[in-house]
Parts: sequence; C-alpha cells; structure tokens
Amino acid sequence: MNDVAAKTTTTPATGVKAGSPARHTARDRLLTAANELFYREGVHTVGIDRVIEQAGVAKASLYNTFGSKDELVGAYLKGRHASVAARITRSLERFPTPREKLLGVFEAQGELFAEPDFRGCAFVSASSESPSGVVEQAADAYRGWVRDLLTGLARDAGVPDPETLGRQLHLIYDGASLSARMDHDPAAAVAARAAAEVLLDAALS
Repeated sequence: MNDVAAKTTTTPATGVKAGSPARHTARDRLLTAANELFYREGVHTVGIDRVIEQAGVAKASLYNTFGSKDELVGAYLKGRHASVAARITRSLERFPTPREKLLGVFEAQGELFAEPDFRGCAFVSASSESPSGVVEQAADAYRGWVRDLLTGLARDAGVPDPETLGRQLHLIYDGASLSARMDHDPAAAVAARAAAEVLLDAALS
C-alpha cells in the first residue's frame, strides 16, 4: 500500500480516517483501541484500564462517552458488524449475477480469513466470553444481517425456498469461519464455496 492510500485507510471499528490522530476525538481513539485489543485478546481478558491507556485518554472520557465497559463492547461489536458488512458488500459488486454474488459471499469471506490479524468471528468470541445483553444484541444483529444477505441472494437467484437455503448456507458460513480460525487455514473458504455451490444447484434443480 502506498503512502497516499495509507493516509486514507479507515479503521475497522470506527471508520475514522487514519493518518491524522490530532483530529481524532476521544470516542474515535477509544473505539480504535477497543477494536485492536478486544479482537486480538478478548473482551473479558482486556480490562478497561488497558483500553484507556492505549487510547491515550482520561478515564473520565470513557465513562462520559460510553458510560460503562459493556457499552464500549457493544460499540466495538457494532463497528465490527459495519466493517464486515461494508467489505462484503463492496466485494460482491464485482459479480454480475445473483448466483455469482451468492457464491461470492464465501470468496469475500476468504479474503477476511487471509488477513494477517484474523482471529475468527468477533461475535462468537465475545458471546462465549461475556454473554451479556449488549453482546447478544450485537451478535443477533450481525447474524441476522448474514442470514438476510444469503436468503435475499438465494431469492434473487431463483431458489424456490430461499429461507431454507439461506439457513443452510449460514451454517456453512459459520463453519468456514471456525475452521479458518482453528485450523489456521484461509482455504476453508474455498471448501465452503464448493459446498455452497452444491446446495445451490440442488435447490435450483
């Protein structure tokens, strides 16, 4: 990535442009720190003082902005949702047909798996560590988006029962993410796409 591109890169959790920290608000800096620490080490493991230290803000800034660690965790997960959704949506723009877009979801997932800092699904990790109401709400919203995306693309591709196929493909999507993380194998997305294609063809036949 060249210097110009680097200056316009956005952080995964906040969408704030990097390269000009002086213009970042306390909220921006807290979310950036939370995204890095929570995703890498876990929402339960990382204490609030570490987030505050990395963000370089006063403790009062966190409580004035978010009110509690729980709310910061919720904001972090909403940021992850927005980032993944935007990335997959952009990736699907290159596919011309609904069928290709549906299978392209798994190709886009593979691009996420190939990132050097990939640590699996942030929502699975947070739910297993700290199953609070805020975490569950964020996880439900993200999973609902994935299911709606797969179901909608199945409908656009002409599948007679898109809800059933959407659920089946969601299971493959989840399994691919777990396999990529546990086996350290980004190629799990290739196997997931192949399985999705078999299911899609069967649903259309």
